[in-house]
Amino acid sequence: MATLAGKVAVVTGASRGIGAAVARALDEQGVRLGLASRSGDDLGIDGAVAQPCDVRDADQVEALVAATVEHFGRLDIAVANAGVGAYASFLELDPDDVEEMIDVNVKGLLYTVRAALPHLIESGEGDLVTIASEAGRRGFPRETVYCASKFAQVGFTRALDHELRDVGVRCSNVCPGGVATDFAIGHGRTPDTPELDGMMTPDDVAETVLFVLTRPRNHRILETAFRPMSEPSWG
Repeated sequence: MATLAGKVAVVTGASRGIGAAVARALDEQGVRLGLASRSGDDLGIDGAVAQPCDVRDADQVEALVAATVEHFGRLDIAVANAGVGAYASFLELDPDDVEEMIDVNVKGLLYTVRAALPHLIESGEGDLVTIASEAGRRGFPRETVYCASKFAQVGFTRALDHELRDVGVRCSNVCPGGVATDFAIGHGRTPDTPELDGMMTPDDVAETVLFVLTRPRNHRILETAFRPMSEPSWG
């Protein structure tokens, strides 16, 4: 297992849920962090670079990445986690929710990679991890646009793998099924929704991210897909 101590990572959507769990797990491994979130929360992680960052704003993403590189002198890992969801039949979806899912989940990923990628290439041993979803691998009812945005993430990251392997950057999709966070509630669900029963935890996803990042450099994990035992297998 490769060590992560001393590496530098940017995590988007880091203030809660999966992003916060990933940030804390990386910190425990000795990774120095740049944390992007709308709140600018540093999660109480000593020495982290944290500032308000809405991934829908390319300039804010660029500023967070630049601040991280200026502070630590390099960037080795980008974890593109920021995302939003809304759950309803396609014709019932609020148009504002449609725009937000595309802007955050798709454009936000593109802006994050565009800002981080030159530094990952310069590192010589860079890693891009996209927190996608099982919704990026199969279609689910009442999640049409969310699925579209996650399929876009998966396809983009797969294509980048072909572009970047020869320059030492590994590109991985982490595709969890249901994870019990505020995000899982999203728009269109409530805390007592049956779908939340038996879901995984953010720490489960963080553990998978660590697995991906700690493979020997001659390995690359293209995609990890995992689901709670209680989740239906249809789709």
